[in-house]
Amino acid sequence: MSVGVDFDFTRWIASRRGAMEQQAREGAAYAFGGERKFRRTLMIARPVTMALEATTRLWRDVARTELLGTAVKVTDQQYPRVAEAAKVAGAALRVRVPTIFAAPSSSIKVKVLGTDDAPHLIVNLELAEKLDDTELVAAIAHELAHVQNGHILYTTALHYLNNSAAFFVRWVVQPAIMTLQAWSRRAEVTCDRASLLAVRDLEKVLGALVKLELGLDKGSAFNPEEYLRSLPDVKKGLGRYAELFRSHPYVPKRVQALRLFAGSALYAQVTGQDPTGKPSLTDVDKQVGELISVF
Repeated sequence: MSVGVDFDFTRWIASRRGAMEQQAREGAAYAFGGERKFRRTLMIARPVTMALEATTRLWRDVARTELLGTAVKVTDQQYPRVAEAAKVAGAALRVRVPTIFAAPSSSIKVKVLGTDDAPHLIVNLELAEKLDDTELVAAIAHELAHVQNGHILYTTALHYLNNSAAFFVRWVVQPAIMTLQAWSRRAEVTCDRASLLAVRDLEKVLGALVKLELGLDKGSAFNPEEYLRSLPDVKKGLGRYAELFRSHPYVPKRVQALRLFAGSALYAQVTGQDPTGKPSLTDVDKQVGELISVF
């Protein structure tokens, strides 16, 4: 009896590409549902699609060379601590680690830039020294989640819209920035979850998050409860509208959103705990959606 085998290589490549594109659209299993839903609208927003096209040209023609001109490639011999942290984060998330560069640019902390087929992980060494080994893994895992969830071109477009706006068609810039910032605030929730899944230590991830946002030194004491109590209610007052112009949610929101995910059935399953009685990811996403809403 012969077994039906499809030897059509072209068809296989097409189906494989389709599977990869679907994964990029849908993201990983841990991805925040609000981010996935919002990202689908980006594909039909004309200012955003024009910005993406321009970003691809800018990156390939000018920006990559300009950014990496003063950077040093990270290897096991050069900056081995960063290289090792990237290996650990990549293995934990099962994602291929892109080429890593150590850059002196103060405008970049830890960031993935580039295109879907050629991402680059940029690490600011001065900031990396402020993180201990576990926190460094968490920071890099956050950026690898952008790779895993098909975010790279969007994050790159937002970076250059903010830093090289003159390159883009003028009427595109502000609508594209506002739309991408709204998406980015949701994407940060997805990537914070990846940090926790890679490290599996909530306090370490929260410590890395706050050090990256506030620039605290290595070894600085951080008490999440005390920090949150010291802040005003981010859902009240006129200050909450300023978040419309940010690419990241306010830190208290990110802390609370990550705690909600840490209490989910999905996180319990991944970490070998009993998921019985814990909220589903859908239920958690609903709470997080309300939490990070600006209005």
